[in-house]
Amino acid sequence: MKKKNRNGIRLLAAGGIFTALFVLWTLLVLTVDVQPLGQNGTNIGFAALNTRFHRWTGVHMLLYTITDWLGLVPLCICMIFGGTGLFQLVKRKSLLRVDRDLLLLGLYYITVIFCYLLFEVVPINYRPIPIAGYMEASYPSSTTLLVLSVMPTVSFQVQGRMRKGAARMAVHVLVILFTVCMVAGRAASGVHWITDIVGAMLLSTGLYLLYCGCVRRMTETHKRGEDFGVS
Repeated sequence: MKKKNRNGIRLLAAGGIFTALFVLWTLLVLTVDVQPLGQNGTNIGFAALNTRFHRWTGVHMLLYTITDWLGLVPLCICMIFGGTGLFQLVKRKSLLRVDRDLLLLGLYYITVIFCYLLFEVVPINYRPIPIAGYMEASYPSSTTLLVLSVMPTVSFQVQGRMRKGAARMAVHVLVILFTVCMVAGRAASGVHWITDIVGAMLLSTGLYLLYCGCVRRMTETHKRGEDFGVS
């Protein structure tokens, strides 16, 4: 039991570490090898690495368009889980009677969307190329952030709500394939610097581990309450 009780704390600690690594990575992007090699002479960090990777991938607008439209998938998933929580709220007539993990999931999605919007308003750098003639914020990759933050929650929820079997395994496999293809496609499309992809990976990993840690701690605390007769 003690070992299980430490799982939540370990996940929270790991989430904190990855979030701190994201902050550190962002500071490095702002300070290391900064050169005016972006659009209209805008600065980019890790300039040599970023420009070399961009020349290697080239620009593939079809790949960008496909991954851009598929980026709606995690948003739809947010709406589905949000709708599930709303259905429970209406049916059970109390916010406190909505599944606790769904309430935490809603808070988690709000946090992810806040981070998404924050870096749209406060650009760290701009895309290597203009999109529809406009300069757009590039760091961290918003599509990568959404995919890596939201898609793993599908597996996490399925693991807790579905019995082991072919359907559950199929969901896990589809989530993994979709996530890998989206991240690889976004990196190869040439609309982001490679540091944008790395930043999104660090931030999404940190946020997801924090979410998992909170759910585990909540579950562990609830089970201990039941063991001692606390409802």
